[in-house]
Amino acid sequence: MAVGVAAASLLPGAAQGLVPTQAVDRSGAGPYGPLGAPDDLGLRLPAGFTGRIVATGDQVVAGTDSTWHVFPDGGAVFPTRDRGWIYVSNSEHPGTGQGGAGALRFDRSGDVIDAYRVLAGTQSNCAGGATPWKTWVSGEEHATGRLWECDPTGARPGRALDALGVFKHEAAAFDPDGKRAYLTEDEPDGRFYRFTPTRWPDLDAGRLEVAAVDERGKVTWHDVPDPSAASTPTRQQVPESTAFNGGEGIAYDNGVVYVSTKGDNRVWRYATDRGRITVHYDGNQHAELPLRGVDNIAVAPRGDLVVAEDGDDMQLVLLTRKGIAAPLVQVTGQEGSELTGPAFGPDGRRLYFSSQRGGGGAGLTYEVTGPFARRA
Repeated sequence: MAVGVAAASLLPGAAQGLVPTQAVDRSGAGPYGPLGAPDDLGLRLPAGFTGRIVATGDQVVAGTDSTWHVFPDGGAVFPTRDRGWIYVSNSEHPGTGQGGAGALRFDRSGDVIDAYRVLAGTQSNCAGGATPWKTWVSGEEHATGRLWECDPTGARPGRALDALGVFKHEAAAFDPDGKRAYLTEDEPDGRFYRFTPTRWPDLDAGRLEVAAVDERGKVTWHDVPDPSAASTPTRQQVPESTAFNGGEGIAYDNGVVYVSTKGDNRVWRYATDRGRITVHYDGNQHAELPLRGVDNIAVAPRGDLVVAEDGDDMQLVLLTRKGIAAPLVQVTGQEGSELTGPAFGPDGRRLYFSSQRGGGGAGLTYEVTGPFARRA
């Protein structure tokens, strides 16, 4: 759900005063050229790219006997031993026990060979994150929400990660070098958190901290006194902590944590070695740029960021290493929806994502195949 830009400016300690230091501040065609006309599915893609629908919400997945979940949201891809892969996707169904997450299993040729649930009994599962040990962490986006660790194969049931806090969880990213998790909170006065396990990679116990940012972007981390939020909401327990307006997507790449905040249309860049956060993209400062309603984030094979739009003109937008914001995919004819769950296949040639309320309202999950560049 969108949060108002004006709200953050009224919040004490809100992260508003920082100026871009390495901003993406230009528009362009990006590495793959401009988008073409809509195809038969309503997808606008660069030349040489093709798309297909791999699952439709509330319908049986072709080639299986499993019904795909409604309102697909955050997702990730996991390779399998038979050289296939699994795409895991959350369900942001708000009904009690009606959310959770499902999975599509592909063989080495890219054909769907199975579909199944990996998490049940939860609600409003929005985003999350893949762990370095190949599990999926799914976040419940409601006031008493928790993170749940899931087995992408479905062999083991999902389990709650109480130590990572009770709040309106959005997404999680994992730093295998610093051995920490970073978390976002989707509230107009949400916070930016990190979790340090007592014994990596066990997420059952550890230290939950919240960020306080000074005027130079230096981050100080403070212990959250009560991660269970038994009497005080987690984000209100440390008065000196900094409010971020509607925390959304998060991704880790080579010592940097990228965070999107939808309320002010920004993407932030936190350098873990320097402990400093800066504004990487500011859609309000540069109104001519193509990205609005920043949401889920993924790292492309060449190291660019892919940011999904919640609303606006329904694009996945590249934020390139050269400072260019460039549309990568646009879904047309689906007003009132949002794009979710971007994730690349193991070989980097396939991109998965969903239109959360496409296909009549239940959601559509897509695969786009093309000559995505590898990291130099």
